[in-house]
Amino acid sequence: MNWAAYDLVVIDESHNFKGNPKERELEDGTRKVNRPHFLLEEIIRKGVKTRVLLLSATPVNNNLRDLRNQLNLIAAGEDRALYETTGVAEIGETLRLAQVQFTNWADKDKNPDRSVKQLLERLDSAFFKLLDELTIARSRKHITRFYSAAEVGEFPHREKPISMYPNIDLEDRFPSFDALNKIIQGYKLAIFNPSAFLREGAKSKYEVREGKQIAAFTQERREHFLIGMMKVNYLKRLESSVNSFQVSMDRTITKIDDLLKRIEEFEARPDPEHQLSFDDVLAGSNEQDDSGEDEEAWTVGKKEYQMGDLKLGEWKAALHQDRDQLNTLFMMARGVDPKHDAKLFELKRLIMDKVIKPFNGNNRKVLVFTAFSDTARYLYDNLLEFAKHEVKLNIALVTGSETKTIFGSNDFNSILTNFSPISKERSKRTNMKQEGQIDLLIASDCISEGQNLQDCDFMVNYDIHWNPVRIIQRFGRIDRLGSTNKSIRLVNFWPTEDLDGYINLKNRVEARMALVDVTATGEDNMLNTEKIEDLVTEDLRYRDRQLKRLKDEVLDLEDMGENISLTDLTLDDFRTELLNFLKGNEERLKNAPFGLYAVVPSAQHPLGNKQYDTHHAGLRDVLKPGVVLCLKQRGESEHGESVNPL
Repeated sequence: MNWAAYDLVVIDESHNFKGNPKERELEDGTRKVNRPHFLLEEIIRKGVKTRVLLLSATPVNNNLRDLRNQLNLIAAGEDRALYETTGVAEIGETLRLAQVQFTNWADKDKNPDRSVKQLLERLDSAFFKLLDELTIARSRKHITRFYSAAEVGEFPHREKPISMYPNIDLEDRFPSFDALNKIIQGYKLAIFNPSAFLREGAKSKYEVREGKQIAAFTQERREHFLIGMMKVNYLKRLESSVNSFQVSMDRTITKIDDLLKRIEEFEARPDPEHQLSFDDVLAGSNEQDDSGEDEEAWTVGKKEYQMGDLKLGEWKAALHQDRDQLNTLFMMARGVDPKHDAKLFELKRLIMDKVIKPFNGNNRKVLVFTAFSDTARYLYDNLLEFAKHEVKLNIALVTGSETKTIFGSNDFNSILTNFSPISKERSKRTNMKQEGQIDLLIASDCISEGQNLQDCDFMVNYDIHWNPVRIIQRFGRIDRLGSTNKSIRLVNFWPTEDLDGYINLKNRVEARMALVDVTATGEDNMLNTEKIEDLVTEDLRYRDRQLKRLKDEVLDLEDMGENISLTDLTLDDFRTELLNFLKGNEERLKNAPFGLYAVVPSAQHPLGNKQYDTHHAGLRDVLKPGVVLCLKQRGESEHGESVNPL
């Protein structure tokens, strides 16, 4: 496809084009570009002059970085591209200054009682000029306030969310989520920590290979944080489904078995101590061992530790201990079959209740979201017979890699169209004239954005995504204009009633993930561990408050108190108010005098009313026609402008 030949490219969900346009060289010499770079270089700049229209529900989150990058795409990377229309000479500098103000405003130590209003007063006028020229913002509140239902339709009424905390096993023979958290935290997971078993003196060898000497052995720290992330991942998969947890246990056990087998094969070699010298490694030697196999075959881990450098006896003992512990959990999880799965039981009950007592006419539709594709498959497989025979519903599955259904074609678009035939306008499609439809859809987050599924009125979060924006996006599939439902309902399955403990667990792993990202850059000594965790925790705290709110209410993106939306940064509300006033007062404005004068004698003027017109005529000879405006500039403009155009 010749992308460079297009005059206009429309990008939906454009926030996925985040990040600076860049390319990087891979080890094999090939170059890899990210999506923003491809868009900028191969579509916008190349060939004919191409304009881009970016559509997004979430262009601004808790910083201005993504917004800055999207404006850069619109300007084709040219700093003065908008000078003639906005007067802004330096786009990059304008956005940099805005980010500085945003960062200072977001610092809770400096601004414990911050508000969006405070931010708007700090931002420079040039920043507002850019946004007002380039953006059109429409929030739910804006639409309900300024548009009539006759023109655009109505949003359905949101009922209060239902929060559920099901057990794992109907017979309570499996540990609770909180109990299992304590159990897993005690595991070593040595398979992810080979650096802990390096022989004395071997650490410096790998530090030299990495090209740096540091006070603390970097890779060992990375592996420590990786283990913490893996433990929480196990818990997240348990939160999703006991089947997903079982799959994770099985995968890790299989990896341990494979590693133990490789270690045994290494130890069984004729000369197990033989290995390439470190000088040979640096020189790229192709020397082979006595068995004719490359030494590379006897390395482990992403950093390729040579097995001869490891205390294999100690490592094997730790691996066997982990295997026994994980296998115990695996057997316990396998014992919770679908007949004993308490969470699956509660989902069936919800579906049954919805079918028996629909709350919008005869609408029996249910949309179930899960973060994991293996949970989605598990639900589909174990709801199939229940759906067909007990509740008489057509069921479908949609994940990023798989689609299934018992009704109609099983391709992605056909399933979504048959699930929401009104909003997807199935009647206009000549190849889809079938009667009936899908009423039960199991889906992963591959459809949490950009889909109109508002024929449905009942959504279930089978697991909770840690980012509240994703939960809002999921519910947004059915909470849309054009819905034929008077009300819609949301059910959230929470893993534990101790939400504070759950959030603390989340913060710990996300802080560790950030640490891994930082250490992976080789900048280990820039910040200490505690400082990085403080920064990450502060950056994520606003999410935690929104997660708690989601237990009792449905949020819009603009409702997230510390979240900034484009509607806060543009003049759209003011402009729409003005247009509505003009429409509603057309006759009054037509009949209004050419001017409303303040500098005229009042009815109590000494000359009296009879002489008013004569005196007024005299004033016209002195006063020039016009308008007097009194404005106040708050603070100094970053660009030296004497008057703020807003």
